[in-house]
Amino acid sequence: MSGSLVIVGLGPGSQDLLTPAASRALDAATDLVGYGPYLDRIPENIPGQRRHPTDNRVEIVRARHALALAAEGRKVAVVSGGDPGVFAMAAAVFEAVEGGTSQWRELDIRVEPGITAMLAAAAEAGAPLGGDFCAISLSDNLKSWETIERRLRAAATGDFVIALYNPASKARPHQLGQAFDLLRSIKPPQTVVLFVRKAATPETSVTVTTLAEADPALADMRTLVMIGATTTRLIPRAGQRPWVYTPRAEPGMAR
Repeated sequence: MSGSLVIVGLGPGSQDLLTPAASRALDAATDLVGYGPYLDRIPENIPGQRRHPTDNRVEIVRARHALALAAEGRKVAVVSGGDPGVFAMAAAVFEAVEGGTSQWRELDIRVEPGITAMLAAAAEAGAPLGGDFCAISLSDNLKSWETIERRLRAAATGDFVIALYNPASKARPHQLGQAFDLLRSIKPPQTVVLFVRKAATPETSVTVTTLAEADPALADMRTLVMIGATTTRLIPRAGQRPWVYTPRAEPGMAR
């Protein structure tokens, strides 16, 4: 088949963090498909390139539309913020392929990675992901809150650094508070907590606090919340926010 589909990660926001490979994939596309605000981040500098903006919560519909365009011979780029394989469009596209026409399985489909939010947020704070870590989305649109709680409990018991995606929205203003309450029942009160809003943009803000003092009201959908491990440390700096890092070595292990 002559058509193709590439799923492109736009990174966390700054054009400086859009990879050259992702930029080339966008320039080569005849059609761009994605959530409207993500498409708005891409300069309109390719004559004849068509844009197909959609709403935020129609991932499978968006994926099927993109696959249909590719099956018609178009060179389609499906865009995602951050990395398309992390709580984003790559999984939606392959889900649509699995449940769709056999013709879609013959398409040239590839994933162009990007910098995901937790990596950009970690870089703003220091090196909080220096040890073992995991990522959990607090959105219960596609999985139950019971599943989220089970995974939070397992991650806390395992003493991972936990990156929380989708921590709050207008429809879910209470869930981050519930997550903190669960984590407080397992982890020490002095556990480091980070709120990083709009990472890798000129509007970035970083709040360093503890699990005991963490205020869910500090988070919105542009915020990455990070819960430290028991080994996560602060390095104080005079007149400045401390650096945050998690050592690779456990206490007592030889270096």
